[in-house]
Amino acid sequence: MKRKLRINGHSHLLPYPEEIPQFMKDKGIFWVDKDRKFMLQKDWSRPVTDSSFFLDEKLEWMERFKIDHAVVLNLSQLYGNGLRVEEMKQALRFQNDFNAKVQHDHPSKFSCGFVVHPGFVRGALWEMERCVEELGMQLLCLPTHYMDTIGTWRCIFDEENEPIFELASKYNLAVEIHPYDGEKFIKLENTSWRFHLIWMLAQCADAYHFLTLNGYADKFPNMRTCFAHGGQLAQINLGRRIQGFDGRPDLFEGKVHPRKSVGHKNIFFDTLVHDTGSLQLLVKNQGSKQVIMGLDDPYPLGEMESVQQSSYPGKILDLARDQGIVNQEDCDAIWEKNVIQWLCGDDEVAKKKLIDRITS
Repeated sequence: MKRKLRINGHSHLLPYPEEIPQFMKDKGIFWVDKDRKFMLQKDWSRPVTDSSFFLDEKLEWMERFKIDHAVVLNLSQLYGNGLRVEEMKQALRFQNDFNAKVQHDHPSKFSCGFVVHPGFVRGALWEMERCVEELGMQLLCLPTHYMDTIGTWRCIFDEENEPIFELASKYNLAVEIHPYDGEKFIKLENTSWRFHLIWMLAQCADAYHFLTLNGYADKFPNMRTCFAHGGQLAQINLGRRIQGFDGRPDLFEGKVHPRKSVGHKNIFFDTLVHDTGSLQLLVKNQGSKQVIMGLDDPYPLGEMESVQQSSYPGKILDLARDQGIVNQEDCDAIWEKNVIQWLCGDDEVAKKKLIDRITS
């Protein structure tokens, strides 16, 4: 009988301090202190809260919790917003080369994403080509919002970015949408972690709003989009958006009805929603087939082992099963089949290759 796999569809990895090029520190873009206690930017720092932010420790952590494979996203600090063009290109290239090397050196353990800056569409297309054709990567990481060339903040699913989605569809790419940088364009004081706890969820809901209104899940049929953190606010917001669309048709001329995208086979959400009530709503709205395991490790908002929260990786899904929200078959699919479907789509050869890579 085939062994069931446990694939984590939302993970993060920091380079060791010595792997980060000197220019990144000199320009204040991003670095990690030599004691591995903090990740830093020019006017920003954040504690490294777990040793599994780093590669060897991450492998040990995965072993301990019987996680066969992890999908590593880019670092949110490296979306490149507000950097000068050359600095942005170098920083993103470093991130993509780093992730490619991790995937290349540990193919059974990691599938890694690459990032592009949508503000510079032509450059983004070249980098996509390089990452797919030269580096063998199949996951495009995009922010919910980005700063364009004139300093205006835009949603990722702006029509100007259609060439990016067209190429993603041509390459049969998985796409991850992840929020960040809210404090740079939401004019509120950065206090009580509000941008992580409240506004990140709103950012994802905003991106989902435009993905669905523009009908991109059908327009670009070989691109499969996953929203971080369960697209949590988008789930509870669905009825309001449907009523708004029906109630003010004058504001939505030429747009696609929100209902069209509910449960769409090309739109996925991870499990990182923190409680079973939220997971129940997600499954009820979108169907369990559109849900993938996402631990968001090793961040403090990820599903880590915690005495305070009596938590461990995969706990919410186990609880949901115990409460009858999902059954064992659904759980197995959320850990394996659904993640593979997001990563590979209907390409059976790619699926087999990925499974062989993980089990070899």
